[in-house]
Amino acid sequence: MSTKTYEIRTFGCQMNVHDSERLAGMLEDAGYVRAGNGREMPADVVVFNTCAVRENADNRLYGTLGHMRPQKDVNPNMQIAVGGCLAQKDRDTIVKKAPWVDVVFGTHNLGSLPTLLERARHNQEAEVEILESLDVFPSTLPARRDSAYSGWVSVSVGCNNTCTFCIVPALRGKEKDRRPGEILSEVEALVSEGVLEVTLLGQNVNAYGVEFGDRFAFGKLLRSCGEIDGLERVRFTSPHPRDFTDDVIEAMAETPNVCPQLHMPLQSGSDRVLKAMRRSYRSERFLDIVGKVRAAMPEAAITTDIIVGFPGETEEDFEATMEVVRRARFSSAFTFQYSKRPGTPAADMPDQLPKEVVQQRYDRLVALQNEISWDENKKIVGREVELLVAEGEGRKDAETHRLSGRARDGRLVHFTPTGALDGEIRPGDLVRTTITRAAPHHLVADTDITGHRRTRAGDHWEEGVRPKTSGVSLGLPSIGAPAPQPAAQQGCAC
Repeated sequence: MSTKTYEIRTFGCQMNVHDSERLAGMLEDAGYVRAGNGREMPADVVVFNTCAVRENADNRLYGTLGHMRPQKDVNPNMQIAVGGCLAQKDRDTIVKKAPWVDVVFGTHNLGSLPTLLERARHNQEAEVEILESLDVFPSTLPARRDSAYSGWVSVSVGCNNTCTFCIVPALRGKEKDRRPGEILSEVEALVSEGVLEVTLLGQNVNAYGVEFGDRFAFGKLLRSCGEIDGLERVRFTSPHPRDFTDDVIEAMAETPNVCPQLHMPLQSGSDRVLKAMRRSYRSERFLDIVGKVRAAMPEAAITTDIIVGFPGETEEDFEATMEVVRRARFSSAFTFQYSKRPGTPAADMPDQLPKEVVQQRYDRLVALQNEISWDENKKIVGREVELLVAEGEGRKDAETHRLSGRARDGRLVHFTPTGALDGEIRPGDLVRTTITRAAPHHLVADTDITGHRRTRAGDHWEEGVRPKTSGVSLGLPSIGAPAPQPAAQQGCAC
């Protein structure tokens, strides 16, 4: 019997991206191999890992499934699976709207995918399995990592907040924290495979520790990451202003490998709108955190999320958001037009705003933030920066003959690969160069690099090797760097 191939298409946030790594790990453990690029035929199994946060998520999925139907008609043995947040929300509706789908699984039962595929193949009918709570914690599942140099590590799943615009708690469930030792063990395993950078993930990452009664657990976790030899960069996303404590700021500033970067959602600068959103902070509290972070780390890049056009938002409310943006001077912002999601309290609120009003305010906000981003980036011109060379970040790199990388503060830099080179520069290598030009959304370094360090991550990228971590499950909560694990226990997959 020939080996079956798989493809995973991911929509949505970093959580979805990391979940897809888990799905890939399980499929490979079950004997599937990733389909190669440039293939003429679709993979034997195509998995859609979906998002339900935006209003057009449903249309995007069903449109894509519609395009898949002719391929399914030509090759009835091909299997199509739909998982993630939209699957958790729509459940049986997916099979009713797209009866050529073979498997539907939710956010709480990622580990069921290989079994459901086999069951659907055997029974010749669609299998739908949606659990209301976690079957197994995702960290206990294997993961086939996408990057040779950077890895996601979940600290928790789910969310205890009740933001009126957000459907995530209904689809991901209540917050469940991982044991600190498990998190650190997974970080250690990634570093043993050459990974240089980890991003700690949580829907509300700095609320970590609530389950085992330690409100300072996240700051301790950051400091423990600083003890792991070979881990050069630590990031985290996304914190909630309500749970932001001074000890986290101190840990960021005092732990050398924690990057001077903070992504903290604002959502609105109007206290009235924040109350309607059930965001348990106000604008001055948000700005106070920004000020403390800047005092501890003057060069920190602070980014945010903002929703424009929440129900009942007045021009005065919107101007309050613009004022907070002016005062905070974000390096960049992810700006969204309010999207009504059925099942959320905000969807039934009165005073839903006309599309043209929301669009006009959105355009004004984007123009202001672009101006601020450009001004802030201009301040970096002439500064030497260390870049972790990235893959696929610069869409015009082939035309400009530049490469691209991320500075420690997260900014994207396109650089000229000339100067003090130690052989060919690969994604995963580290270079030092000087910024020569700024744009609103990136920086340019058109001067010779002054240093180039080849890394194991770069070696692995060049060899086509990507880390594959096994599931991690340890003992009771504790804080501290774990003992190194032999690399052979974790393995590596091409």
